Amino acid sequence: MPILPKGHPKLLNAWAFYDWANSVYSLVIASAVFPIFYNQLFEKRHSLYIEVFGHNFKNSALISFVTAAAFLCVALFSPLLSGIADYMGNKKIFMRVFNYIGALSCVGLYFFDLNNILLGLTFYFFGLIGFWGSWVFYNSYLPDIAFPEQQDKTSARGYSLGYVGSVILLVINLAMIMKPALFHITNSIENPAAMKAMRYSFAMVGIWWILFSQYTYYYLPKGNSNKQKVNFSIIFNGFRELKKVWKMLKSNIPLKRYLLSFFVFSMAVQTVMLIATYFGSQEIKWSSPEESQIGLITCILLIQLIAILGAFLTSRASAKFGNIKVLIVLNAFWLLLCGFAYFITTPMQFYVMASLVGLVMGGIQSLARSTYSKLLPKTEDTTSFFSFYDVSEKIGIVIGMMVYGLIDQITGSPRFAIVFLGVFFLAGLLLLLRIPKKVLS
Repeated sequence: MPILPKGHPKLLNAWAFYDWANSVYSLVIASAVFPIFYNQLFEKRHSLYIEVFGHNFKNSALISFVTAAAFLCVALFSPLLSGIADYMGNKKIFMRVFNYIGALSCVGLYFFDLNNILLGLTFYFFGLIGFWGSWVFYNSYLPDIAFPEQQDKTSARGYSLGYVGSVILLVINLAMIMKPALFHITNSIENPAAMKAMRYSFAMVGIWWILFSQYTYYYLPKGNSNKQKVNFSIIFNGFRELKKVWKMLKSNIPLKRYLLSFFVFSMAVQTVMLIATYFGSQEIKWSSPEESQIGLITCILLIQLIAILGAFLTSRASAKFGNIKVLIVLNAFWLLLCGFAYFITTPMQFYVMASLVGLVMGGIQSLARSTYSKLLPKTEDTTSFFSFYDVSEKIGIVIGMMVYGLIDQITGSPRFAIVFLGVFFLAGLLLLLRIPKKVLS
C-alpha cells in the first residue's frame, strides 16, 4: 500500500471517506429503519411487552436500557482507547476491529427475532459499541494525517461525506420498503415484504460499512511512529487527563458553569434524538403499518435536511446576539417542544414536530461545541478538554436513556418521559443564566 506524506490530498480524502462508510449506521440503524422494524415486531404479536431475564419489559424501555448500557461501556472505555491510540504504533488494527464488530453486528440484525430477543439485543449492543469504538481511533488519526491548518476543512469534508452517503442509502432502503416488488422482495404472511426489506437494510449497512472503509484503510498509515510498549501507565493516561481537566475547572468558573449546563441540556437533546422514532411508532395514530413506515422515515429525512438550515441560522444568530443568549433561547424552544410533544397524536402534527426539532437540533449541537471551544483556556491542551467534553456527553446519554426508559416502563407511555426531559431543558436554561453576562455576550 502507498505511504503518503502528512497532508497529502489522497490521504486526507481517504480519512474523510470513513465518514461515508460508517455514518449509515447512525442514520439507518440508530435513527430510522431499525426503530420502526423493532416496534412493528411487537405490534405483530399484539403486545408491547416481553419477558427478559424474568422481568416484563416494555419494548421502548428495554431498548433504552440496552442503549444506555452500550453508551456506559463507551464512556468508560473511550479514555482507555484514547490512551492506547496516543501511544500505540498500529492503531489501524484497533479501528478495523471495532469497524468489523459494528458492521457484522448490523448484518446480524437481519436475524433479529422476538423468539430469541437476547441474541438480537446483543447484535444491537455490539453494533453501537463498534460504531463508537472505531470512532475514537478515527478521530485520533486527524492530527496524524493533517496539518493544523488543514484539520477544520478535512473534518468538515468527512461530515459532509457522511451525511450524503447515509442519506443515499436511507433513500434506497426507503424505496425497498415502499416498493419491495421492484427489488424482487417477495411477500408472505410470516414475513411481509416490507419487514423483509428492512432486514435487508440492516445487512446492507454492514456491507456498506466494511466495503467503503477499505478505501480508508488502503491509504491510512498504521499509526504514529511511537513504538513504546503499552503498559498500565499508558492505558490509564486518558483517565489522568480527565482528572487534570476536572481540577482545572475549579479555577475557571465560566467554563465550569457552562459544562454543567451543557451536561444537562445535551442529555435531553441526545435522548430525544435516540427515541424520536420509537415515540412516533407508538404514540402517533397512523392509518396503517405502511403509512407508519414511510411517514417515520420521511420524518427522519426531514429532520436531517432542516438541521442543516437550523445550524446555519443559529450560527448567524450567535454572531449577532452572542452564543450564551442564543443557547438560552434554544433551550426555551426545546422546553416548549417537549410540552407540545405530550399532546401530538396525528401524522401531520408529528411532521410539524419533526420540522421544529430539526430546526433546533443541528443548531444547538453545533453551537454547544463551538461555545465550549471558545471558553477553553488559551494555553492548555485542547485535546484533553474535548475528551472530557465527549465523555460528559456520553454519560449524559446514559442518564437520559435510563430516565426515559424507567418512566416509560413505569407509566407505560413515553409521553410522560418526553415531558420529563423538558425538565432538563429548563435546568439547562437556568444554568446558562448563571454564566457571567460578559462571557461571549
